[in-house]
Amino acid sequence: MKKVIFIMGPTASGKTALAIELAKKMPIDIISVDSAMIYKGMDIGTAKPSPEILQEFPHKLIDIKDPSEAYSVADFYQDAKKEIENSLAKGRIPLLVGGTMLYFNALRNGLSQLPKADEAIRERLLKEAESQGWPELHKKLSEIDPEAAAKIKPTDSQRIQRALEVYEITGEPLSKLWVPGMEGLPYPIVAIAVAPKDRSILHQRIAERFKIMIEQGFIDEVKSLYHRGDLSEKLPSIRCVGYRQIWQYLNGEMNLDQAIEKSIVATRQLAKRQFTWLRSWPDLNWFDSDDPDLFKKVLPVI
Repeated sequence: MKKVIFIMGPTASGKTALAIELAKKMPIDIISVDSAMIYKGMDIGTAKPSPEILQEFPHKLIDIKDPSEAYSVADFYQDAKKEIENSLAKGRIPLLVGGTMLYFNALRNGLSQLPKADEAIRERLLKEAESQGWPELHKKLSEIDPEAAAKIKPTDSQRIQRALEVYEITGEPLSKLWVPGMEGLPYPIVAIAVAPKDRSILHQRIAERFKIMIEQGFIDEVKSLYHRGDLSEKLPSIRCVGYRQIWQYLNGEMNLDQAIEKSIVATRQLAKRQFTWLRSWPDLNWFDSDDPDLFKKVLPVI
């Protein structure tokens, strides 16, 4: 039976390591589901697999765009579907691994569905509007999603609220979700999630990993992007977690210690959003990423 494997989870949970272990034993083609790894020259801060690993276990959809280029969820959908169909046509198993939940959701549900309403977020936005006014929230939307804000009047409270709500739930601008008529995958999906059982372990791992990135030369990596001259903080590539904060440090907006701390906090917030997506995912097989028998337990599910 033709089938597709999803390996999902929060950042720093060990997804790539599991995918590689499976690829050693099965006829698997690995397809990256990561909105930051698509960019060339953004290696350390995205925790991209090493060149040695990529040579032995090629990952599709890594290093396919320059940081100056846009890449939408619709672009990913089309690229990933093509890679999935190529893999299946060869009698192999496409394994999609990463942490960009919006991309996974697009493959499963298509691109016509927006996330369900979150009453807590809506209530908080209403209180902000009562104290600041809807035009102020429209200004906030303009910073997050200028394309959506241009189509929404500063007095249109319902649409402003929804656009801000979608961004808080997904971490993506609403304008990225305005894509008509793409259906979900027609193949059975085996959905797996890996994460430490204790959230504090993940938080500690995120902090440790970021400090290792600094030691590996992450500051120099961002400097090389910064000094190109054709990139700015408005681009999706530079807004990626870690890159944005180090960019602000290079701009003189904060010192290095502050940039590192803000990067770690932003990464933890990203992990929280990823957990939110995963909690609503149906038929999900959860595994403890620190289980020494992880591979043995995942294999029968696949």
